[in-house]
Amino acid sequence: MRWITGILINAVLFMAISGFFSDSFYISGLGAAIGASFLLSILNILVRPFLIILTLPVTILSLGLFLFVINAITLLLADSLMGSSFEIDGFWMALFVVVIMSLANIIIQKTIFNSSKR
Repeated sequence: MRWITGILINAVLFMAISGFFSDSFYISGLGAAIGASFLLSILNILVRPFLIILTLPVTILSLGLFLFVINAITLLLADSLMGSSFEIDGFWMALFVVVIMSLANIIIQKTIFNSSKR
């Protein structure tokens, strides 16, 4: 249930970010946002661990900040696999989207999942 909630949260975040940055971040609709969020979660399960292992020395030297770059790479990979319904205009926009989504996910998940434990 938590995985599905995370996918839906990411889909809503994709829609919101695409509304603010429509010139450089495009999603054709809610279905594409859910599909991109699902694909991103699958890529995070399958591809991201290998990227983390390959870039471990750089990640350690950057005190973990290189993980944002790895997340941007997986987001760009999802962009290339989704086709024209999900478009990002480059690495820097992907990195910006990853930072926004990370901060929003921290805030949203702390309020949703921690409030249910009280």
